[in-house]
Amino acid sequence: MSTLVPEATAISGLILAGGLATRMGGADKPLQLLHGRPLLEHVTERFAPQVSELLISANDAHKYASYDARIVADEFTHAGLKAARHEWLATVPCDAPCFPLDLVARLQAAALADEADIAIARTGDGRQPVFALLRRSTLPALTAYLQQGRRKADGWYAGLRVTEVEFADGTAFCNINYSDDLADLNADTGPF
Repeated sequence: MSTLVPEATAISGLILAGGLATRMGGADKPLQLLHGRPLLEHVTERFAPQVSELLISANDAHKYASYDARIVADEFTHAGLKAARHEWLATVPCDAPCFPLDLVARLQAAALADEADIAIARTGDGRQPVFALLRRSTLPALTAYLQQGRRKADGWYAGLRVTEVEFADGTAFCNINYSDDLADLNADTGPF
């Protein structure tokens, strides 16, 4: 797998693909087609060059066997942090195919400069907590948070050193939650 990240600052990447897709009628969202290709393929294409190894968090591993990634059980970001081979883990959702090509590099630069445990993307709409870069050392805090029965992505950041990275183009972080959203994008004949 090609990488833009030198080995000294290697980063594991986790695509979050294990949700229930209730707003999409329970469809297997990562495999829904956008311009003839699965959403997951679009996300993988953008994300893989930004990280040193690729993981996919999924409910049903056999559906993703064709992807050049290790599949981990869907346990929030928990399984990804446990499985990551590197100190840093970047996360992106499977339904946001337009995130910035420099996302991981910018998150890492900020995390290192601020000596943070977590770097989170921020737009004019606020925090984008699933677009994040986490140190593996945050695993105990996440484990404790999950043991309390809590699941909200940015809820477990309390007590950790967090930095936010401003991105001007909020539309780059838009995710596809509904079948109508996907239909609109597929009907658009402009460049994607």
